[in-house]
Amino acid sequence: MAKTQSNQRAAYGEELVALGRENPNVVVLEADLGKSTMSCLFQEAFPDRYFEMGIAEQNMMSTAAGLAAGGKIAFAGTFAVFAFGRAYDQIRQTISIGELNVKICGSSAGLSDFGDGATHQAIEDVAVMSAIPNMTVFTPCDATEARQAVRAAAALQGPAYIRVCRNPVTDCVGADSPFEPGKCRALRKGGDVALFAHGAMVGAAMDAADALEGAGVSARVIGMPTMKPFDYAGVARLCEGMKAVVTAEEHTFIGGLASAVALALRGSGVPMDYAAIGDQFGQSAGGAAELMAFYGLTAGDIKAKVLALLR
Repeated sequence: MAKTQSNQRAAYGEELVALGRENPNVVVLEADLGKSTMSCLFQEAFPDRYFEMGIAEQNMMSTAAGLAAGGKIAFAGTFAVFAFGRAYDQIRQTISIGELNVKICGSSAGLSDFGDGATHQAIEDVAVMSAIPNMTVFTPCDATEARQAVRAAAALQGPAYIRVCRNPVTDCVGADSPFEPGKCRALRKGGDVALFAHGAMVGAAMDAADALEGAGVSARVIGMPTMKPFDYAGVARLCEGMKAVVTAEEHTFIGGLASAVALALRGSGVPMDYAAIGDQFGQSAGGAAELMAFYGLTAGDIKAKVLALLR
């Protein structure tokens, strides 16, 4: 069966509109990138609840904090690298210490903004945002999970970060599949090895599992739509009896999924490796696939890591 794809940015914008219809306290702020993050859909539906802040991310986060302090549920969106990078002080000092209802959308995350290079590619955002106390971090794998993450963020009390990919991603989650914040999500059964992934890399992990099946290896695939709070107990349980574990993420291995799974498996003796970006920045390319291959983030790379561990 051919695999379908969807766009997380469109799902984010559409779900904001749905939330806006249900709750008049939902407001949206944008830093001059609404047509890219797709928050422009909310602007069209509710112009009186949409605040275009211009290229002023620090002001946007401070304004979002003020709106949240006044009882609003404030969604603030821009490219991921600017969301956590330019406005870190406001996110930490005001939003997170104050436990305010600000939901930050980091769009075009990872290497997905392939044309603009290192300055626009957020490959350390999960690590930075996860290190901030009181912050919940969602890393959805497809459009369905992006919608679920938006709803989960709106429902929880306190700040949240939602990581969104720029390019189409493989559909991996059914629309009726329940979403439980803070829990991992088993997507494919397998008895030999466990593959953990989040974001766009879930689709690659599913493809790797297909390829491994052809090589006689049964791979279990687990999605991690919530990177904080991290489901350490669930990860450890799903790795019981496994011959090997490989993690996959469009993010540096430092402070990301590889680090978290390693903590979950400490003392277990299960061999582990990862497909992730090294201690380096991104770069410009002609397409996203070119970058994924360069940084070792393809299904073939995941498969090779598994087979090397099994050998």
